[in-house]
This record gives sequence, C-alpha cells and structure tokens, in this order.
Amino acid sequence: MDFDVMVGPTSWSAVADLARQVEQAGFSGMVFTETGQTPWMSIATAASAAPSLTFSTGIAVAFPVSPMIAASLAWELAGNTGGRFRLGLGSQVKAHIERRYGMEYDPPGPRMRDYVLAVKDALAAFRGERKLAHEGPYYRMSLLPDQWRPPLHEHGDVKVDISAVGPWMTTMAGEVADGIHVHPLHSVHYLENRLVPAVQEGAARAGRDLSDIDLLIPVFIVPGDTPAERELLARRARTQIAFYGSTKNYAFQFDDLGFEGTSARLNERLKAGDPDGMAATITDEMFDLFAVVGPWDEIADRVVDRYAGLAARVISYLTLDDVARHPEHLSRWGEIAQAVHDAAARSTAEQESA
Repeated sequence: MDFDVMVGPTSWSAVADLARQVEQAGFSGMVFTETGQTPWMSIATAASAAPSLTFSTGIAVAFPVSPMIAASLAWELAGNTGGRFRLGLGSQVKAHIERRYGMEYDPPGPRMRDYVLAVKDALAAFRGERKLAHEGPYYRMSLLPDQWRPPLHEHGDVKVDISAVGPWMTTMAGEVADGIHVHPLHSVHYLENRLVPAVQEGAARAGRDLSDIDLLIPVFIVPGDTPAERELLARRARTQIAFYGSTKNYAFQFDDLGFEGTSARLNERLKAGDPDGMAATITDEMFDLFAVVGPWDEIADRVVDRYAGLAARVISYLTLDDVARHPEHLSRWGEIAQAVHDAAARSTAEQESA
C-alpha cells in the first residue's frame, strides 16, 4: 500500500518545489485533480523535479477529450517518467460536461466503458500489438499512420483507472479498468459491502481476478495530538464530507450506516446557504467513520488497520491544506507515508512467506 498526496491547481514553479519536498519527505506519489486547471503540465513539471515519485490524474475529465488524445498524453507521460504514471479518468457530472465543456454526456456509464476500451485500444496500437480498430457505440478509431504513431518506449502498459461510486460503474470498472479511484466520501462498510462485491462481479464477468483491479482511495486524515491541534483540519474535513454528502445520489453512504435522512438534511442546508449547519450535521460518530482521526504517532497504524487488504494506494486528501498553514508538518506527514508503506510491505512479505 503506497501513500500519495492529493494536489489541486498549482503553478508550474510551485508544483516543482512541492514535488521535490514531497519526494524528500517520503511520499510514494502525487495525484493531480482537474478542476480549474488541467493536470497534464503540472505532472510533467513535477515528474521532472521528483524522478522517484508515481503520478496519477485523480481524475482527468474524460468526455471533453478524445480517447486518442488521452491515450497519447498517457503514453508520453509514462515514457518520460519511466512507467511511473497512471491515467485516472472520470465522467464528471452532466451539467459540467454539457454546459461547461459543451460535450455529450448521456449515458455516462456505457459512454465511459467505451471510452476506456478506446483508450486501451489506442495504447495497444502504440505498443504495436495490433492495428488501431476500435468500433464502439460512441467512439470509432481506425486510422493510425506510422508518422502519427508516438515513439515506441518500454513503458507502454499504462494503467487506466476510473472513478466509480454506484453499482453499475463499479461493476463496469471491474470488467475493463485497471483501478478505481474511490470517492473520498466512503466508509469501510461501503468498500466491503458495496464496492468490492460489485468490482468482483465485473472482474468475474471478464475472466479477471479481483486482484487485477487496484483501489486508489482518497482519505480524510486528521492528525494531531490534541483536539485543539486537530480543530482546523477536522473542520475542513467535516465541511467537505458534508458537501459531498449533500448529493442525493450518495444518500446510501449514510443510510447504510444507520444515519437515514442525513443527505436530505445536508441538501436542505446547502440550498439555504448554511455551510456551518452542513458541517454541524456531520456528528462525531459519522466523522469517525468517514475520516481517520488521531494522534500523529497513531495515524499510520489507523490507516493501515482500516485500509490494509483494500487499498493499493491511499491518497491523503488534506495534507497540503495542513502544510500550507504549518510547513513544519510536512516531515511528520512524510513519516506517516513511510510508516504506512513499510507496514504494508511487511504484511505482504509475511503473507508470501506463510
């Protein structure tokens, strides 16, 4: 289990410095979101500055970009990082795709399935394994002259991951993707009782094993030796959990745990413009199920206890929020990253020797 840091929109100069600091601190990698800034240039800059880290888009918005362009970007980044790149894709939501990007959205699940297969067919063509011949319901690609084929390299087996929450998308991910970017709003109950069984069903449908699909899991980690030290980061995490939870499609995340009606109450507070009321709706009991909270010296063990055997990569959602206020905390976060990685490595070694 690797331990990565989540990165939002950042200038090239700042991201280069950040990558060097993250690498030196002991993190495994950096996961770049796509909101107000695309991730591609930042990853190239960070990879040049920190040659040992693994990089991923977490996630890049798929539908506004041709599958050929996505495959080409992934190929170039994989080649120039020595294979230390994973392509994470997501569908986003209908309003953004149609009204911000001006692209088609429906039906998002089948469209994403076809998109992933198109990207994989393009990558196979780049590797020289077969001619480009993707004929799907939404994407058709059949022309790749030699002069347009990207230069061959040894790192073309690029992992293609997708974000997935509900049963259709998670089952499909198990069928065609290499990994799943789990939603930050999750509990272990959701992972074990909803996501993993759906992924297993999809994998079996395609003749694959569950171990073929990595789970990349963003986690709200709130370290601090006293409640006062944890207060600001806990408030940030609670607010974000409330925001995600206000989405009606995610109501089951609360309902399954016995907190029926929480999502509806959060949505009411959102419509009323009451962020404090939203955060207050997330009780301490809920918070402990959706976040990992505790003293600095215990956080790594708590992360391992919760995600060992589930996550291939844990992605710390709040590290940079904390480091922006407390630069001196970066080394402590690095200790957590290294401890999580080492504990997982020991566990793997013990299982292999048993």
